[in-house]
This record gives sequence, structure tokens and C-alpha cells, in this order.
Amino acid sequence: MPKHQHPVPFRFARGTPSEPLEIDGSHGEGGGQILRTALSLAALTGRTVHFKNIRARRRYPGLAAQHLTSVRAAAAICDARLEGDVLGGQDLLFAPQRGVRGGTYAFDVAAAREGKSAGAASLVLQTVFLPLAFASTPSEIVVEGGTHNPMSPPFDYLRDVWLKTLAPMGIQAEIELEAFGFYPVGKGRIRARLPAWGADIRSRLRAFDLRERGAFLRVHGRAVAANLPSHIPERMAARARALILPLGAEVNIGAQCVEAACPGAGIFLTAAYENVVAGFSALGRPGLPSEEVAEEAALSLAVHHAANAALDPHLGDQILLPAALARSPSQFSVHRITRHLRTNAWVIEQFGLAKVEMSERPDGTGEVRIVPAGA
Repeated sequence: MPKHQHPVPFRFARGTPSEPLEIDGSHGEGGGQILRTALSLAALTGRTVHFKNIRARRRYPGLAAQHLTSVRAAAAICDARLEGDVLGGQDLLFAPQRGVRGGTYAFDVAAAREGKSAGAASLVLQTVFLPLAFASTPSEIVVEGGTHNPMSPPFDYLRDVWLKTLAPMGIQAEIELEAFGFYPVGKGRIRARLPAWGADIRSRLRAFDLRERGAFLRVHGRAVAANLPSHIPERMAARARALILPLGAEVNIGAQCVEAACPGAGIFLTAAYENVVAGFSALGRPGLPSEEVAEEAALSLAVHHAANAALDPHLGDQILLPAALARSPSQFSVHRITRHLRTNAWVIEQFGLAKVEMSERPDGTGEVRIVPAGA
């Protein structure tokens, strides 16, 4: 087999695998998710991708430390040739030279900016996770950086919501938090272990129907404070508990003091329904009372519960990619059809892997159907 031919029989929307696929980073929400999803798919399919206008709609366009780390992480698992992988770069060529290979990998977001970055470790991990799920040998991935950041899924969301949603599809992995990393210093560490599923995982991936969430069962989570007094997480937990109890579910929110490279605080909640889980979080900020941090997360949970949709606003775009890799159509209802969701669907369709159909219900929630190519 030629070194750049991938063993998984994916199809392409246009052209051939030897022709670069053009991805415009200014499309839709114009952020880093376009880059990360396309990197995952490029590694999986072996398709050379030319990115332009990377993160064009952001205040500071181009590759930040977190995005540059994702590029180099994706390149490491398929020996991709890179052109333009520099901080601030808006034009990038990513050319896989072989199929994805499992193994032991370590990535540090801070290394992209001379030790000064709390960029999201969770987003780097998500970039390489699904490609490595198709490898023929097991993988162990360690990612250092920010583990509980604004504008990215915290570790608790990855463990309690994202992986719990992937498990019924047949994708299972172990993930653990070895060190907390808060903004602005980071230096947290996440470790993930993936078994060796091999290319056959695509035939084993189970499609899903998550249009109905089922009965409301419980809310669990934790309020965390790093290098701060114990009354801070206790106040967050107490306030969240008081707001959630009237919703009628069992509530178990712990209070935890931890050590980290810098002070930080946050609350991380998981709402468990009969058919699905949903996640909500809020991070502390200087001058913001603990009670208000708790209210931000708890009220987001309450709003979602009232909406009567299965998936929370963030899970919709994160579940599109594995659904597109299954053999049969999947469908779900979601709290809101976000620009991230629409943009992620657009990236997937550029690779010709699936068609994503979306519609809004009269109450503002959305329904999404993913039809893999050939289904």
C-alpha cells in the first residue's frame, strides 16, 4: 500500500485524494473548529488540505498556540507534511504521508509559545481522538495546557458528557485529569487511553436516535477552587444546589479544593436524562461572587431543561463528526442550532462523508439528521 493511501475506504466530495481540498477558514463562524474538524478528517482520509483565512473572524486571526498544537498533533499521528505552521499563520498546507498510527503521544500547548499559554488541552485531544480510534494499535495521549478554560469544553465535560455520548456508539476510552490547569498559566494535564479498534470500527459504529431525552433523573457535578479558600467552592455548590432542586431531580454537587499552577475556580454540572446527558459550566473571574458563578451554570441548565431538547447547545457540533463516520443515519434534537453546528456540518460535507440536514422546531430548538455517504 502506498504510504499516503489510507486503509479506511472514505469517499471524497470532488477531485481525487492527491488534489488538495481547499478549506476557507472564514466560512460560517470562522473560528478554530473549522481547522480542528478538517485536521481530524484529513488525518482519517489521507486527504491533503489547503487552509486559507484561518480563524479570519476572530479578534486575533490565524493560528494561536492551541491551534498550532492541534496542527502539529494531527501531523504527528499521520506524518503529515506541513507548510505554514507558525503562530499567527492564516495559510496552511496539511499533507498526510501515511495512515494514522496508534502509539504514545505527548503534546504541550505551551511549547507553541515558549512556555506561555493556557490554550485548551481538551480541543487538542479532540482533534486527534477520532483519527486514533481508527488505528490498528492502542494509543495513549497526554496533552498539557488549560484543562478548565473559557470558550472550550472543560475536562469534566469531556469525561461526563462527550465520552458518555460516544460510548453507546461503540467508541470507548479512558480519560483522566492528572493536573488542573486554569487561565492564564495553564500547565494542566489530561491523559487518554484508546484501545486498538482498527479500521473495522467504522462498520461497528452504531448510529443513534437522540430526538427524545427521556425522564430527568439527576444532576451531579463539582465546584472547584484552586489555590483559594474552601468557602469558595462550598458557596458555589450550595447556590447551584438551591437553584436546581426545584427542577425535581436528585442533586449531588461536591465542593473540592485543588492545587494548580495558578488560582482558578469553576463549577461543572451534568444533567442526566433517561437517554442522554448534558453539561453546563461556569468559571470564576476576579470580582465575581461565587454565587454568581454558580448561577451562570445552574440557570443555563434550567433553560436547557425547559427547552425539551435532547442535546445541549455544545454537544450538537461535537457529535456530528462521529455520526458522519457511521454506516447508517443518525438524528438528534438540540437546544439550539448554533453557528458552530452549521459550520461543522459544512466542513464534513466538504469531505463528502455525509449530508447534514437541519431544521428548527416552532419552539426554537432544532432537529438534525446526519446521512453518511452511501447510507
